[in-house]
Amino acid sequence: MADIERTSEATWTGDLRGGNGVMTSGSGVLSNTPYSFVTRFEQAPGTNPEELLAAAHAACYSMAFANTLNQKGYKPDHVTTHATCVLTPKTGGMQITKMRLRAEGQVPGLDQATFKQIADEVNQGCIVSRALGALEIEVEATLL
Repeated sequence: MADIERTSEATWTGDLRGGNGVMTSGSGVLSNTPYSFVTRFEQAPGTNPEELLAAAHAACYSMAFANTLNQKGYKPDHVTTHATCVLTPKTGGMQITKMRLRAEGQVPGLDQATFKQIADEVNQGCIVSRALGALEIEVEATLL
């Protein structure tokens, strides 16, 4: 299989606190999507890079979990993953230190212990989890 490339771009105007930026994804799903200091480091409405990183992680993990369940002979009705990207103040500025994944799934014929075991296994194989290998990744899994 050939390499697959995905693109995005962002432009920032002004200084850190008073400036603002826009993001656009290659697919066009994000198109001049605004972000700013207050959407990133405070609680103002709007998006930010960490929220998008959490969304990417949740999406990848859910897909990988459903695929792994299927490969093991289980047919999931659904898998939902909630991802939290944790920013921590460090010397020199903020740092992403952790991702918390909370996976929930409805899988007929599966018990909670096996669901959790597979959830931990999936974290080792999820493409985004592997890319974020420098971070602590916590996985909580609940069979519904």
